[in-house]
Amino acid sequence: MSTNPHLSVVVPVFNERDNVAPLVHEITAALRGRAPEDGGDFEIVYVDDNSSDDTLAVLRALKADVPELRVVHHVTQSGQSTAIRNGVKAARGTWIATLDGDGQNDPADIPKLLAERAKSGDVKMFGGWRVNRRDSGSKRWASKWANAIRARMLRDDTPDTGCGIKLFERAAFLELPHFNHMHRYLPALMQRAGFKTTSVPVNHRARSTGVSKYNNLDRALVGINDLRGVAWLIRRGKVTRTEEI
Repeated sequence: MSTNPHLSVVVPVFNERDNVAPLVHEITAALRGRAPEDGGDFEIVYVDDNSSDDTLAVLRALKADVPELRVVHHVTQSGQSTAIRNGVKAARGTWIATLDGDGQNDPADIPKLLAERAKSGDVKMFGGWRVNRRDSGSKRWASKWANAIRARMLRDDTPDTGCGIKLFERAAFLELPHFNHMHRYLPALMQRAGFKTTSVPVNHRARSTGVSKYNNLDRALVGINDLRGVAWLIRRGKVTRTEEI
């Protein structure tokens, strides 16, 4: 495994012990043997958010068979946004692909995002767009409602900001302000920083095992405050181009 991989696949997990091994093997199947710029030069960074099941033990066992796998462990549970940020900070790749740990994102879409990057010039983030959601009716309705409100307030031209599969430049991500739940607003935050983003249709799958860590009411209540905060950040943000003389 390269010590300076081109791509780092970051996966945050909390109590996903049955989904870890299948997803790790899908990632390696999707990327091994490809050209370096197409994802073949990669590492996998799992971030365990202090799981109360044996997710961490499963990850430790997998490291013996998957040389690309690295594991970061939160000593205290800190949430998905912090897990993603700590995974990106630990990552050695120039570009980052993220996946949700529940297996609903398809690792086979990572090469698709990389192919879009190859023809998209200076775009810094490629967000997945789940055109055929495989969630419950209530979750799809809640997501549609939330996306409509977010798009009206933030004007980020992103049809599905909550999709877990994304591809972005590591350096660009680390310039963004960090706060809890920031992962749901990455396109708007990238645009605020002066970077271009685009959305790419991707596959979406039903959860095969385990349970969701969110409910619609909690997400809605938190989302209202988050939206107001991100809207404030956008209003107060300023991008200034510089040149050295």
